[in-house]
Amino acid sequence: MALTKRQKEFLDFLSGFLEKRGYSPSYEEIAEGLNLASLATVHKHILALEAKHYVKRGFNQSRSLELAPKYYEEQNQFHPHGSEVPLLGRIAAGAPVEAIAGHDTLSFADFTGDSGTYALQVRGESMIEDHICDGDFVLVQRSAEARDGDIVVALVDGMETTLKRFYLEPGDRVRLQPANASMQPIYVPRESVAIQGKVLAVLRKY
Repeated sequence: MALTKRQKEFLDFLSGFLEKRGYSPSYEEIAEGLNLASLATVHKHILALEAKHYVKRGFNQSRSLELAPKYYEEQNQFHPHGSEVPLLGRIAAGAPVEAIAGHDTLSFADFTGDSGTYALQVRGESMIEDHICDGDFVLVQRSAEARDGDIVVALVDGMETTLKRFYLEPGDRVRLQPANASMQPIYVPRESVAIQGKVLAVLRKY
């Protein structure tokens, strides 16, 4: 099924937002960015693009809209993917902080077969027992889902990102566990956490 002009604009906006900020836009941000009249119109576009397999959503999660592999496959037909991934900013490995997007790239030739990858630079020492240190770069696979024990990029309350191990806890809570015995885990309601990706690799420069 072919895309309409408006659907193509929707996908381009979503792609640009993800690349610039490293997390998904809210429905309000989509409506504002595309000058749509209502959130119902946003929802209508998402349903149509889901049916065409261009986007996917995580259930019961905020900011969980993702581009599906079909989108990246079609983009690569026109823009063959090279050996670089976007460096979107820095990620907290201490207390959550606001993520700031950049425009640099890092070369990860062994991992660039999937266009849904990006890089973040670590700040803080909360993951040092997993050998992820301040100043390291982590290669991340975009994903809205995680299993217990995965090292994830977690968006907390729609504003702050942090790098931690993910665990589901009783009472519909999430534990974001640091890998540093001197630091305490972060406990948040499940609905307050949106998984933005899972760590694939770590690069350290000396």
